[in-house]
Amino acid sequence: MAFQYLKSLHIIFVVTWFAGLFYIVRLFVYFSETVGKPEPEKSILQGQYKIMQKRLWYGITWPSAIITLILGTSLIFQYGTVPDWLWVKLGFVLGLFLYHLSCHAIFSQQQQNIVRYNSGQLRIYNELATIFLFAIVFIVVLKNSFSWIYGILGVLALAIILMLGIRVYKRLRD
Repeated sequence: MAFQYLKSLHIIFVVTWFAGLFYIVRLFVYFSETVGKPEPEKSILQGQYKIMQKRLWYGITWPSAIITLILGTSLIFQYGTVPDWLWVKLGFVLGLFLYHLSCHAIFSQQQQNIVRYNSGQLRIYNELATIFLFAIVFIVVLKNSFSWIYGILGVLALAIILMLGIRVYKRLRD
């Protein structure tokens, strides 16, 4: 019974972690779009976005990431042995955590009014979390029946579709 509770809590915090990652990059996009605005509009918007970023990042995203990792580690100990599919999932989780750390670097820069990426670059960057989400969910759900070749092709197809969608959206905006 404890395993089911741990698993449920793990899923809940995975969802809140992803929600934080998706929204923080949107806030990065909005912050970057203020660069060309005149004063005082620029300062007002940047100030508000910084507050929103800080509350999201330290109030939801970081705590969710840490709790997810703690609960996930607890679940691994419940398994006893680590099945092959779990090693693959852990590889994607490592990639997701590296993505999280790179978002933290962007967060830190924007908190200091440093904007290194334009909104288009950040919109593309936001889709990396989607790719991690798809890969992790499919690995967990399909486990041993997961076909690695089809899985890799599926993730690549998803990445291509997302990039095409971003281009279409950009053209519609322009």
